[in-house]
Amino acid sequence: MMTRRNLITTVAGAAGAVLVRSSWSAFAQGVSSRGVKPQPRGKPSGRPFLAHFTDIAKQAGLTQPVIYGAAESKSYIIEVVGCGVAFIDYDNDGWLDLFVLNGTRLEGDPPGTTNRLYKNNRDGTFTDVTAKSGLQRAGWASAVAVGDYDNDGFDDLFITYYGHNVLYHNSGNGTFSDATEKAGLAQSSIRYGSGCTWVDYDRDGRIDLFVATYLNTTLEKLPKPGENPDCTWKGVPVNCGPRGLPPGSVQLFHNNGNGTFIDVSKVSGVASAAGSYPMTAVAADYDNDGWPDIYVACDSTPSWLFRNQHDGTFREEALERGVALSEDGMEQAGMGVGVGDYDLDGNLDIFKTNFADDTNVLYRNDGKGNFDDMTIRSGLGVETRYIGWGAGMVDLDNDGLPDLFAVTGSVYPEVEKKLPSYPFKTPRLVFRSLGDGRFEELIEEAGAGISDAHASRGCAFGDFDNDGDIDVLVMNMNEPPSLLRNDVASGGHWLKVLLIGVQSNRSAIGTRVTARYGARRQAQEVLAQSSFYSCNDRRLHFGLGSETSADLTIRWTNGNSETIPSVAADQLVVIREGAGIIRRHKFS
Repeated sequence: MMTRRNLITTVAGAAGAVLVRSSWSAFAQGVSSRGVKPQPRGKPSGRPFLAHFTDIAKQAGLTQPVIYGAAESKSYIIEVVGCGVAFIDYDNDGWLDLFVLNGTRLEGDPPGTTNRLYKNNRDGTFTDVTAKSGLQRAGWASAVAVGDYDNDGFDDLFITYYGHNVLYHNSGNGTFSDATEKAGLAQSSIRYGSGCTWVDYDRDGRIDLFVATYLNTTLEKLPKPGENPDCTWKGVPVNCGPRGLPPGSVQLFHNNGNGTFIDVSKVSGVASAAGSYPMTAVAADYDNDGWPDIYVACDSTPSWLFRNQHDGTFREEALERGVALSEDGMEQAGMGVGVGDYDLDGNLDIFKTNFADDTNVLYRNDGKGNFDDMTIRSGLGVETRYIGWGAGMVDLDNDGLPDLFAVTGSVYPEVEKKLPSYPFKTPRLVFRSLGDGRFEELIEEAGAGISDAHASRGCAFGDFDNDGDIDVLVMNMNEPPSLLRNDVASGGHWLKVLLIGVQSNRSAIGTRVTARYGARRQAQEVLAQSSFYSCNDRRLHFGLGSETSADLTIRWTNGNSETIPSVAADQLVVIREGAGIIRRHKFS
Protein backbone atom coordinates (compact mmCIF):
# COMPACT_ATOMS: atom_id res chain seq x y z
CA MET A 1 0.00 0.00 0.00
CA MET A 2 1.25 3.48 -0.83
CA THR A 3 2.31 5.39 2.28
CA ARG A 4 1.95 9.07 2.95
CA ARG A 5 5.67 9.62 2.45
CA ASN A 6 5.59 7.80 -0.91
CA LEU A 7 2.62 9.89 -1.93
CA ILE A 8 4.50 13.08 -1.21
CA THR A 9 7.39 12.07 -3.48
CA THR A 10 4.94 11.80 -6.38
CA VAL A 11 3.56 15.27 -5.82
CA ALA A 12 5.19 18.42 -7.08
CA GLY A 13 3.65 21.39 -5.29
CA ALA A 14 0.06 22.39 -4.82
CA ALA A 15 -1.01 21.46 -8.36
CA GLY A 16 0.09 17.89 -7.79
CA ALA A 17 -1.68 17.84 -4.47
CA VAL A 18 -4.94 18.65 -6.23
CA LEU A 19 -4.42 15.71 -8.63
CA VAL A 20 -3.76 13.29 -5.79
CA ARG A 21 -6.74 14.59 -3.87
CA SER A 22 -9.13 14.04 -6.77
CA SER A 23 -7.84 10.51 -7.33
CA TRP A 24 -8.70 9.49 -3.79
CA SER A 25 -12.38 10.09 -4.40
CA ALA A 26 -12.50 7.21 -6.82
CA PHE A 27 -10.29 5.07 -4.60
CA ALA A 28 -12.48 5.39 -1.52
CA GLN A 29 -15.90 6.02 -3.08
CA GLY A 30 -18.65 5.32 -0.61
CA VAL A 31 -16.26 4.56 2.25
CA SER A 32 -16.85 6.39 5.55
CA SER A 33 -13.94 4.74 7.34
CA ARG A 34 -11.03 2.56 6.41
CA GLY A 35 -11.78 -0.61 8.30
CA VAL A 36 -8.69 -0.57 10.50
CA LYS A 37 -8.32 -3.38 13.01
CA PRO A 38 -7.43 -2.27 16.54
CA GLN A 39 -3.88 -2.79 17.72
CA PRO A 40 -3.34 -5.26 20.59
CA ARG A 41 -3.50 -3.61 23.98
CA GLY A 42 -0.32 -3.56 25.98
CA LYS A 43 0.02 -4.52 29.59
CA PRO A 44 -1.64 -1.91 31.86
CA SER A 45 0.84 0.47 33.40
CA GLY A 46 -0.64 0.00 36.86
CA ARG A 47 -0.25 3.68 37.59
CA PRO A 48 -3.21 5.24 39.39
CA PHE A 49 -5.08 7.92 37.44
CA LEU A 50 -5.78 10.67 39.92
CA ALA A 51 -8.29 12.68 37.88
CA HIS A 52 -11.94 11.71 38.36
CA PHE A 53 -14.89 13.02 36.35
CA THR A 54 -18.47 13.34 37.60
CA ASP A 55 -21.35 14.68 35.52
CA ILE A 56 -22.94 17.36 37.71
CA ALA A 57 -25.08 18.98 34.98
CA LYS A 58 -28.40 18.32 36.69
CA GLN A 59 -27.46 19.75 40.08
CA ALA A 60 -25.70 22.63 38.32
CA GLY A 61 -28.96 23.63 36.62
CA LEU A 62 -28.25 22.37 33.10
CA THR A 63 -31.53 20.53 32.57
CA GLN A 64 -32.69 21.70 29.13
CA PRO A 65 -31.99 19.19 26.32
CA VAL A 66 -30.02 20.04 23.21
CA ILE A 67 -32.52 19.24 20.48
CA TYR A 68 -30.87 17.97 17.31
CA GLY A 69 -33.00 16.05 14.81
CA ALA A 70 -35.21 13.11 15.59
CA ALA A 71 -34.19 10.94 18.52
CA GLU A 72 -34.90 7.46 17.11
CA SER A 73 -33.97 7.85 13.44
CA LYS A 74 -32.13 10.31 11.22
CA SER A 75 -33.33 10.99 7.69
CA TYR A 76 -30.72 13.57 6.65
CA ILE A 77 -27.12 14.38 7.47
CA ILE A 78 -28.18 17.74 8.90
CA GLU A 79 -29.75 15.84 11.82
CA VAL A 80 -26.61 13.96 12.84
CA VAL A 81 -23.66 16.36 12.86
CA GLY A 82 -24.71 18.27 15.95
CA CYS A 83 -23.11 21.40 17.37
CA GLY A 84 -20.58 22.87 19.73
CA VAL A 85 -20.35 24.52 23.15
CA ALA A 86 -18.16 27.21 24.70
CA PHE A 87 -16.68 28.40 27.94
CA ILE A 88 -16.88 32.19 27.93
CA ASP A 89 -16.50 34.75 30.70
CA TYR A 90 -18.98 37.07 29.02
CA ASP A 91 -19.23 39.46 31.99
CA ASN A 92 -15.53 39.50 32.95
CA ASP A 93 -16.13 38.47 36.56
CA GLY A 94 -13.39 35.84 36.54
CA TRP A 95 -15.80 32.89 36.50
CA LEU A 96 -16.50 30.86 33.38
CA ASP A 97 -20.01 30.97 32.00
CA LEU A 98 -21.41 28.39 29.58
CA PHE A 99 -22.76 28.81 26.07
CA VAL A 100 -24.57 25.80 24.61
CA LEU A 101 -25.65 25.73 20.98
CA ASN A 102 -28.87 24.00 19.94
CA GLY A 103 -30.54 22.54 16.88
CA THR A 104 -34.10 21.87 15.88
CA ARG A 105 -36.19 19.20 14.14
CA LEU A 106 -37.27 18.76 10.55
CA GLU A 107 -40.90 19.34 11.43
CA GLY A 108 -40.12 22.64 13.17
CA ASP A 109 -38.77 24.15 16.38
CA PRO A 110 -39.98 22.45 19.57
CA PRO A 111 -41.20 24.95 22.20
CA GLY A 112 -38.35 26.56 24.09
CA THR A 113 -35.66 25.46 21.67
CA THR A 114 -32.81 27.97 21.63
CA ASN A 115 -29.09 28.40 22.14
CA ARG A 116 -28.53 28.95 25.86
CA LEU A 117 -26.25 31.15 27.95
CA TYR A 118 -25.72 30.08 31.56
CA LYS A 119 -24.24 32.50 34.10
CA ASN A 120 -21.88 31.04 36.68
CA ASN A 121 -23.23 31.53 40.20
CA ARG A 122 -19.79 30.79 41.70
CA ASP A 123 -21.17 27.97 43.83
CA GLY A 124 -21.21 25.10 41.32
CA THR A 125 -24.55 26.14 39.84
CA PHE A 126 -25.61 28.20 36.84
CA THR A 127 -28.56 30.44 35.96
CA ASP A 128 -30.08 30.43 32.48
CA VAL A 129 -29.84 34.07 31.36
CA THR A 130 -30.58 33.46 27.68
CA ALA A 131 -33.76 35.54 27.53
CA LYS A 132 -32.25 38.73 28.91
CA SER A 133 -28.93 38.22 27.09
CA GLY A 134 -30.42 38.63 23.62
CA LEU A 135 -29.05 35.28 22.45
CA GLN A 136 -32.37 33.51 21.94
CA ARG A 137 -32.39 31.85 18.55
CA ALA A 138 -33.67 28.55 17.14
CA GLY A 139 -32.33 26.70 14.11
CA TRP A 140 -29.62 24.26 13.08
CA ALA A 141 -26.62 25.77 14.90
CA SER A 142 -23.20 24.30 14.14
CA ALA A 143 -20.08 25.99 15.53
CA VAL A 144 -19.12 28.85 17.81
CA ALA A 145 -15.98 30.98 17.98
CA VAL A 146 -15.26 33.36 20.88
CA GLY A 147 -13.21 36.52 20.52
CA ASP A 148 -13.23 40.30 21.01
CA TYR A 149 -13.44 41.51 17.40
CA ASP A 150 -13.69 45.21 18.27
CA ASN A 151 -11.14 45.19 21.12
CA ASP A 152 -13.57 46.73 23.62
CA GLY A 153 -12.71 44.29 26.40
CA PHE A 154 -15.70 41.94 26.06
CA ASP A 155 -15.68 38.69 24.09
CA ASP A 156 -18.10 38.42 21.18
CA LEU A 157 -19.62 35.34 19.51
CA PHE A 158 -19.73 34.12 15.93
CA ILE A 159 -22.04 31.18 15.25
CA THR A 160 -22.40 29.13 12.07
CA TYR A 161 -25.68 27.55 11.05
CA TYR A 162 -27.35 25.50 8.42
CA GLY A 163 -29.15 28.59 7.21
CA HIS A 164 -27.53 31.93 8.06
CA ASN A 165 -24.50 32.59 10.24
CA VAL A 166 -24.71 35.17 13.04
CA LEU A 167 -22.29 37.62 14.67
CA TYR A 168 -23.24 38.69 18.20
CA HIS A 169 -21.62 41.78 19.69
CA ASN A 170 -21.15 41.76 23.46
CA SER A 171 -22.50 45.06 24.79
CA GLY A 172 -20.64 44.76 28.09
CA ASN A 173 -23.78 44.96 30.22
CA GLY A 174 -24.80 41.30 30.08
CA THR A 175 -26.49 41.56 26.70
CA PHE A 176 -25.57 40.78 23.10
CA SER A 177 -26.84 42.31 19.87
CA ASP A 178 -27.00 40.83 16.37
CA ALA A 179 -24.31 42.68 14.42
CA THR A 180 -24.24 40.40 11.37
CA GLU A 181 -25.63 42.81 8.81
CA LYS A 182 -23.86 45.87 10.20
CA ALA A 183 -20.56 43.97 10.09
CA GLY A 184 -21.03 43.00 6.45
CA LEU A 185 -21.27 39.29 7.26
CA ALA A 186 -24.89 38.70 6.19
CA GLN A 187 -25.37 36.11 3.46
CA SER A 188 -28.21 36.04 0.96
CA SER A 189 -28.34 32.30 0.35
CA ILE A 190 -28.68 29.32 2.66
CA ARG A 191 -25.33 27.71 3.56
CA TYR A 192 -24.43 24.70 5.63
CA GLY A 193 -22.00 26.44 7.95
CA SER A 194 -19.45 24.33 9.83
CA GLY A 195 -16.19 25.30 11.53
CA CYS A 196 -15.22 28.90 12.20
CA THR A 197 -12.42 30.67 14.00
CA TRP A 198 -11.07 34.10 14.77
CA VAL A 199 -7.51 34.60 13.53
CA ASP A 200 -5.35 37.72 13.23
CA TYR A 201 -3.79 36.44 10.03
CA ASP A 202 -2.07 39.75 9.14
CA ARG A 203 -1.03 40.59 12.73
CA ASP A 204 -2.57 44.06 12.63
CA GLY A 205 -4.08 43.80 16.12
CA ARG A 206 -7.62 42.97 14.93
CA ILE A 207 -9.00 39.45 14.71
CA ASP A 208 -10.24 38.33 11.32
CA LEU A 209 -12.79 35.61 10.65
CA PHE A 210 -12.36 32.24 8.92
CA VAL A 211 -15.59 30.37 8.10
CA ALA A 212 -16.15 26.92 6.61
CA THR A 213 -19.14 25.53 4.73
CA TYR A 214 -19.56 21.77 5.15
CA LEU A 215 -21.64 20.94 2.05
CA ASN A 216 -22.61 22.95 -0.99
CA THR A 217 -26.23 21.86 -0.95
CA THR A 218 -29.54 22.43 0.81
CA LEU A 219 -31.90 20.18 2.73
CA GLU A 220 -34.36 19.90 -0.16
CA LYS A 221 -31.67 18.41 -2.41
CA LEU A 222 -30.49 15.68 -0.02
CA PRO A 223 -31.21 12.04 -1.01
CA LYS A 224 -33.20 9.80 1.30
CA PRO A 225 -31.81 6.90 3.37
CA GLY A 226 -30.99 3.88 1.21
CA GLU A 227 -31.46 5.84 -2.01
CA ASN A 228 -27.93 5.11 -3.29
CA PRO A 229 -24.72 3.35 -2.14
CA ASP A 230 -23.71 6.41 -0.12
CA CYS A 231 -26.90 6.02 1.93
CA THR A 232 -26.15 2.69 3.58
CA TRP A 233 -23.73 1.62 6.33
CA LYS A 234 -23.04 -1.98 7.30
CA GLY A 235 -25.91 -2.89 4.96
CA VAL A 236 -28.42 -0.73 6.84
CA PRO A 237 -30.19 2.21 5.08
CA VAL A 238 -29.05 5.41 6.79
CA ASN A 239 -28.85 9.15 6.17
CA CYS A 240 -26.73 10.00 3.14
CA GLY A 241 -23.33 11.61 2.98
CA PRO A 242 -21.08 13.26 3.00
CA ARG A 243 -19.87 10.97 0.21
CA GLY A 244 -21.79 11.68 -2.97
CA LEU A 245 -22.79 15.20 -1.88
CA PRO A 246 -21.31 18.45 -3.24
CA PRO A 247 -18.18 19.33 -1.20
CA GLY A 248 -17.87 22.51 0.81
CA SER A 249 -15.59 25.53 0.86
CA VAL A 250 -14.01 28.13 3.15
CA GLN A 251 -14.05 31.92 3.41
CA LEU A 252 -11.81 34.52 5.04
CA PHE A 253 -13.07 37.92 6.17
CA HIS A 254 -10.66 40.74 6.99
CA ASN A 255 -11.45 42.95 9.98
CA ASN A 256 -11.54 46.58 8.82
CA GLY A 257 -11.20 47.95 12.36
CA ASN A 258 -14.51 49.84 12.28
CA GLY A 259 -16.85 46.99 13.15
CA THR A 260 -17.04 45.73 9.57
CA PHE A 261 -15.41 42.93 7.58
CA ILE A 262 -14.54 42.43 3.92
CA ASP A 263 -14.40 39.10 2.09
CA VAL A 264 -10.79 38.34 1.11
CA SER A 265 -11.32 34.65 0.35
CA LYS A 266 -10.07 34.86 -3.23
CA VAL A 267 -7.18 37.28 -2.79
CA SER A 268 -5.94 35.37 0.27
CA GLY A 269 -5.94 32.07 -1.62
CA VAL A 270 -8.15 30.11 0.76
CA ALA A 271 -11.01 29.97 -1.76
CA SER A 272 -8.91 27.79 -4.06
CA ALA A 273 -9.17 24.81 -1.70
CA ALA A 274 -11.77 22.41 -3.06
CA GLY A 275 -12.98 18.84 -3.02
CA SER A 276 -13.29 18.27 0.74
CA TYR A 277 -15.93 18.48 3.47
CA PRO A 278 -14.48 20.97 6.00
CA MET A 279 -15.45 20.73 9.66
CA THR A 280 -13.53 22.04 12.71
CA ALA A 281 -11.07 24.88 12.02
CA VAL A 282 -8.15 25.61 14.38
CA ALA A 283 -5.87 28.59 13.83
CA ALA A 284 -2.39 28.34 15.35
CA ASP A 285 1.25 28.79 14.37
CA TYR A 286 2.11 25.25 13.30
CA ASP A 287 5.48 26.02 11.69
CA ASN A 288 6.91 28.33 14.37
CA ASP A 289 7.41 31.27 12.02
CA GLY A 290 5.39 33.67 14.17
CA TRP A 291 2.38 33.82 11.82
CA PRO A 292 -0.91 31.96 12.40
CA ASP A 293 -1.84 29.11 10.08
CA ILE A 294 -5.21 27.35 9.86
CA TYR A 295 -5.81 23.59 10.07
CA VAL A 296 -9.21 22.24 9.01
CA ALA A 297 -10.33 18.69 9.81
CA CYS A 298 -12.24 17.42 6.77
CA ASP A 299 -14.79 14.63 6.74
CA SER A 300 -14.09 11.58 4.52
CA THR A 301 -11.66 13.63 2.42
CA PRO A 302 -8.15 15.08 2.80
CA SER A 303 -7.88 17.66 5.56
CA TRP A 304 -6.47 21.12 4.84
CA LEU A 305 -3.57 23.10 6.29
CA PHE A 306 -3.47 26.73 5.17
CA ARG A 307 0.07 27.98 5.70
CA ASN A 308 0.44 31.72 6.21
CA GLN A 309 2.71 33.37 3.62
CA HIS A 310 3.16 36.61 5.65
CA ASP A 311 1.73 38.76 2.87
CA GLY A 312 -2.00 38.31 3.37
CA THR A 313 -2.12 35.02 1.48
CA PHE A 314 -2.16 31.31 2.35
CA ARG A 315 -1.03 28.11 0.64
CA GLU A 316 -2.85 24.85 1.26
CA GLU A 317 -0.04 22.39 2.15
CA ALA A 318 -1.65 19.62 4.20
CA LEU A 319 -0.51 16.83 1.90
CA GLU A 320 3.10 17.98 1.77
CA ARG A 321 3.11 18.64 5.51
CA GLY A 322 1.72 15.22 6.45
CA VAL A 323 -1.69 16.15 7.92
CA ALA A 324 -4.04 15.53 4.99
CA LEU A 325 -4.20 11.73 5.23
CA SER A 326 -3.37 8.86 7.55
CA GLU A 327 0.11 7.35 7.71
CA ASP A 328 -0.88 4.74 5.13
CA GLY A 329 -2.14 7.38 2.72
CA MET A 330 -5.85 7.00 3.38
CA GLU A 331 -8.53 9.62 3.76
CA GLN A 332 -10.15 9.78 7.18
CA ALA A 333 -13.44 11.17 8.43
CA GLY A 334 -11.92 14.06 10.38
CA MET A 335 -14.30 15.76 12.80
CA GLY A 336 -12.60 17.20 15.89
CA VAL A 337 -9.16 18.70 16.53
CA GLY A 338 -7.14 19.05 19.71
CA VAL A 339 -3.94 21.12 19.56
CA GLY A 340 -1.17 21.07 22.14
CA ASP A 341 2.37 19.99 22.92
CA TYR A 342 2.01 16.35 23.94
CA ASP A 343 5.73 15.53 23.83
CA LEU A 344 6.91 18.75 25.51
CA ASP A 345 9.25 19.87 22.75
CA GLY A 346 7.79 23.36 22.38
CA ASN A 347 5.93 22.58 19.15
CA LEU A 348 2.18 22.33 18.56
CA ASP A 349 0.96 18.84 17.71
CA ILE A 350 -2.46 17.78 16.38
CA PHE A 351 -4.93 15.18 17.68
CA LYS A 352 -7.78 14.52 15.21
CA THR A 353 -10.87 12.40 15.80
CA ASN A 354 -12.26 10.14 13.09
CA PHE A 355 -14.99 7.63 12.27
CA ALA A 356 -15.66 4.17 13.72
CA ASP A 357 -13.56 1.28 12.38
CA ASP A 358 -10.67 3.72 12.20
CA THR A 359 -8.28 5.19 14.71
CA ASN A 360 -8.15 8.74 15.94
CA VAL A 361 -4.85 10.18 14.74
CA LEU A 362 -1.95 11.90 16.50
CA TYR A 363 0.40 14.05 14.38
CA ARG A 364 3.78 15.02 15.84
CA ASN A 365 5.20 18.38 14.75
CA ASP A 366 8.93 18.55 13.97
CA GLY A 367 8.98 22.30 14.72
CA LYS A 368 8.98 23.37 11.09
CA GLY A 369 5.38 22.47 10.38
CA ASN A 370 6.09 18.96 9.11
CA PHE A 371 4.13 16.20 10.82
CA ASP A 372 4.58 12.48 11.42
CA ASP A 373 1.65 10.18 12.17
CA MET A 374 2.38 8.76 15.62
CA THR A 375 -0.97 7.01 16.09
CA ILE A 376 0.28 3.44 16.32
CA ARG A 377 3.53 4.24 18.12
CA SER A 378 1.69 6.33 20.72
CA GLY A 379 -0.80 3.59 21.60
CA LEU A 380 -3.92 5.24 20.14
CA GLY A 381 -4.37 2.38 17.69
CA VAL A 382 -6.01 0.20 20.35
CA GLU A 383 -9.34 2.00 19.93
CA THR A 384 -11.43 1.79 16.73
CA ARG A 385 -14.94 1.18 18.10
CA TYR A 386 -16.38 4.66 18.26
CA ILE A 387 -17.02 7.75 16.15
CA GLY A 388 -14.93 10.53 17.66
CA TRP A 389 -16.00 14.18 17.83
CA GLY A 390 -14.84 16.79 20.35
CA ALA A 391 -11.16 16.48 21.24
CA GLY A 392 -8.58 18.03 23.53
CA MET A 393 -4.88 17.81 24.32
CA VAL A 394 -4.97 18.91 27.96
CA ASP A 395 -3.36 17.92 31.27
CA LEU A 396 -6.26 16.28 33.10
CA ASP A 397 -4.39 15.22 36.25
CA ASN A 398 -1.91 18.10 36.66
CA ASP A 399 1.10 15.81 36.38
CA GLY A 400 2.79 18.10 33.85
CA LEU A 401 2.04 15.79 30.90
CA PRO A 402 -0.76 16.68 28.43
CA ASP A 403 -3.34 13.91 28.02
CA LEU A 404 -5.81 13.27 25.19
CA PHE A 405 -9.59 13.44 25.60
CA ALA A 406 -12.40 12.72 23.13
CA VAL A 407 -16.17 12.45 23.17
CA THR A 408 -17.90 9.93 20.95
CA GLY A 409 -21.30 9.03 19.54
CA SER A 410 -22.77 7.35 16.49
CA VAL A 411 -24.59 9.05 13.62
CA TYR A 412 -26.80 6.05 12.85
CA PRO A 413 -29.41 5.22 15.53
CA GLU A 414 -30.95 2.72 13.11
CA VAL A 415 -27.83 0.53 12.97
CA GLU A 416 -27.87 -0.43 16.66
CA LYS A 417 -31.21 -2.22 16.21
CA LYS A 418 -29.64 -4.63 13.72
CA LEU A 419 -26.02 -4.54 14.85
CA PRO A 420 -25.82 -4.13 18.65
CA SER A 421 -22.02 -3.91 18.45
CA TYR A 422 -22.48 -0.42 16.95
CA PRO A 423 -24.47 1.44 19.66
CA PHE A 424 -25.70 4.98 19.14
CA LYS A 425 -24.60 6.14 22.60
CA THR A 426 -21.00 5.46 23.56
CA PRO A 427 -18.53 6.50 26.30
CA ARG A 428 -16.00 9.31 26.39
CA LEU A 429 -12.32 8.46 26.00
CA VAL A 430 -9.28 9.41 28.05
CA PHE A 431 -5.77 8.62 26.86
CA ARG A 432 -3.46 9.26 29.82
CA SER A 433 0.08 10.29 28.93
CA LEU A 434 2.74 7.89 30.16
CA GLY A 435 5.44 10.51 29.65
CA ASP A 436 7.41 8.71 26.95
CA GLY A 437 5.31 9.53 23.90
CA ARG A 438 2.84 6.75 24.66
CA PHE A 439 -0.70 6.89 25.98
CA GLU A 440 -2.89 4.49 27.92
CA GLU A 441 -6.63 4.34 27.28
CA LEU A 442 -8.77 4.78 30.38
CA ILE A 443 -12.58 4.75 30.53
CA GLU A 444 -14.01 3.33 33.78
CA GLU A 445 -10.85 4.37 35.65
CA ALA A 446 -11.61 8.04 34.94
CA GLY A 447 -15.07 8.01 36.54
CA ALA A 448 -18.71 7.69 35.58
CA GLY A 449 -18.57 10.98 33.70
CA ILE A 450 -16.31 9.21 31.20
CA SER A 451 -17.82 5.73 31.12
CA ASP A 452 -21.49 6.76 30.86
CA ALA A 453 -22.80 6.47 27.30
CA HIS A 454 -24.12 9.42 25.28
CA ALA A 455 -24.27 10.51 21.65
CA SER A 456 -21.98 13.51 22.12
CA ARG A 457 -20.55 16.04 19.65
CA GLY A 458 -18.86 19.26 20.79
CA CYS A 459 -16.95 19.63 24.04
CA ALA A 460 -15.00 22.44 25.67
CA PHE A 461 -12.27 22.45 28.31
CA GLY A 462 -12.03 24.90 31.20
CA ASP A 463 -12.02 25.32 34.97
CA PHE A 464 -15.60 26.38 35.72
CA ASP A 465 -15.24 26.08 39.51
CA ASN A 466 -11.80 27.71 39.75
CA ASP A 467 -10.29 24.84 41.70
CA GLY A 468 -7.17 24.43 39.59
CA ASP A 469 -8.07 21.55 37.27
CA ILE A 470 -9.63 21.07 33.85
CA ASP A 471 -13.38 20.37 33.66
CA VAL A 472 -15.30 19.52 30.48
CA LEU A 473 -18.60 20.79 29.02
CA VAL A 474 -20.15 18.33 26.54
CA MET A 475 -22.98 18.61 24.02
CA ASN A 476 -25.24 15.52 23.96
CA MET A 477 -27.73 14.85 21.18
CA ASN A 478 -31.34 15.23 22.42
CA GLU A 479 -30.23 15.27 26.06
CA PRO A 480 -29.10 17.99 28.43
CA PRO A 481 -25.40 18.79 28.16
CA SER A 482 -22.91 17.13 30.47
CA LEU A 483 -20.77 19.18 32.83
CA LEU A 484 -17.90 16.95 33.88
CA ARG A 485 -16.42 18.19 37.12
CA ASN A 486 -12.85 17.04 37.51
CA ASP A 487 -11.63 16.21 41.00
CA VAL A 488 -7.86 15.72 40.98
CA ALA A 489 -6.47 13.91 43.98
CA SER A 490 -2.81 14.02 43.01
CA GLY A 491 -1.81 17.29 44.63
CA GLY A 492 -0.04 18.14 41.40
CA HIS A 493 0.69 21.84 40.97
CA TRP A 494 -0.69 24.03 38.19
CA LEU A 495 -0.56 27.51 36.71
CA LYS A 496 -3.15 29.46 34.73
CA VAL A 497 -2.33 32.34 32.40
CA LEU A 498 -4.83 34.93 31.15
CA LEU A 499 -3.46 37.23 28.47
CA ILE A 500 -4.60 40.75 27.56
CA GLY A 501 -3.35 42.11 24.27
CA VAL A 502 -2.57 45.80 23.78
CA GLN A 503 -0.83 46.12 20.43
CA SER A 504 -1.95 42.56 19.67
CA ASN A 505 -5.67 41.79 19.61
CA ARG A 506 -7.14 42.16 23.08
CA SER A 507 -8.25 38.51 23.31
CA ALA A 508 -4.62 37.55 22.59
CA ILE A 509 -5.83 34.98 20.06
CA GLY A 510 -2.74 33.49 18.43
CA THR A 511 -0.42 34.38 21.31
CA ARG A 512 1.84 31.57 22.46
CA VAL A 513 2.96 30.87 26.01
CA THR A 514 5.85 28.49 26.63
CA ALA A 515 6.17 27.32 30.21
CA ARG A 516 9.40 25.80 31.49
CA TYR A 517 8.99 23.83 34.70
CA GLY A 518 11.81 21.64 35.94
CA ALA A 519 13.25 19.83 32.93
CA ARG A 520 10.03 20.18 30.95
CA ARG A 521 8.92 22.72 28.38
CA GLN A 522 5.35 23.05 27.12
CA ALA A 523 3.86 25.36 24.49
CA GLN A 524 0.23 26.44 24.27
CA GLU A 525 -1.59 29.05 22.20
CA VAL A 526 -4.80 30.99 22.74
CA LEU A 527 -7.33 29.45 20.34
CA ALA A 528 -10.73 30.74 19.23
CA GLN A 529 -11.97 27.30 18.16
CA SER A 530 -10.86 23.71 18.64
CA SER A 531 -12.30 20.38 19.82
CA PHE A 532 -15.39 20.01 17.61
CA TYR A 533 -17.10 23.29 16.72
CA SER A 534 -16.33 24.53 20.26
CA CYS A 535 -14.25 27.02 22.23
CA ASN A 536 -12.22 26.44 25.39
CA ASP A 537 -11.44 28.61 28.41
CA ARG A 538 -9.20 31.43 27.17
CA ARG A 539 -7.07 31.03 30.31
CA LEU A 540 -4.22 28.69 29.41
CA HIS A 541 -3.79 25.88 31.97
CA PHE A 542 -0.44 24.24 32.66
CA GLY A 543 -0.18 21.23 34.94
CA LEU A 544 3.22 21.38 36.66
CA GLY A 545 3.42 18.08 38.52
CA SER A 546 5.77 18.41 41.48
CA GLU A 547 7.26 21.73 40.31
CA THR A 548 6.30 24.80 42.31
CA SER A 549 7.09 27.47 39.74
CA ALA A 550 7.50 28.02 36.01
CA ASP A 551 9.36 30.39 33.72
CA LEU A 552 7.03 31.88 31.11
CA THR A 553 7.90 33.13 27.65
CA ILE A 554 5.07 34.95 25.88
CA ARG A 555 5.24 35.50 22.13
CA TRP A 556 2.41 37.87 21.37
CA THR A 557 0.44 37.62 18.16
CA ASN A 558 2.33 40.54 16.63
CA GLY A 559 5.68 38.80 17.20
CA ASN A 560 6.82 40.71 20.29
CA SER A 561 8.12 38.57 23.16
CA GLU A 562 8.55 38.92 26.89
CA THR A 563 9.81 36.58 29.58
CA ILE A 564 8.57 36.30 33.16
CA PRO A 565 10.76 34.06 35.33
CA SER A 566 9.88 32.08 38.44
CA VAL A 567 6.10 32.43 38.44
CA ALA A 568 4.75 30.64 41.51
CA ALA A 569 2.41 27.69 40.99
CA ASP A 570 -1.22 27.26 42.03
CA GLN A 571 -2.48 30.64 40.90
CA LEU A 572 -3.94 32.51 37.94
CA VAL A 573 -1.75 35.29 36.58
CA VAL A 574 -3.16 38.00 34.35
CA ILE A 575 -0.53 39.31 31.95
CA ARG A 576 -0.99 42.51 29.96
CA GLU A 577 1.13 42.91 26.85
CA GLY A 578 4.18 45.01 27.68
CA ALA A 579 3.31 45.31 31.39
CA GLY A 580 3.95 41.81 32.72
CA ILE A 581 1.78 40.36 35.48
CA ILE A 582 -0.88 42.87 36.51
CA ARG A 583 -3.00 40.60 38.74
CA ARG A 584 -2.68 37.35 40.61
CA HIS A 585 -5.47 35.14 41.91
CA LYS A 586 -5.08 32.21 44.25
CA PHE A 587 -8.26 30.16 44.07
CA SER A 588 -9.59 28.92 47.41
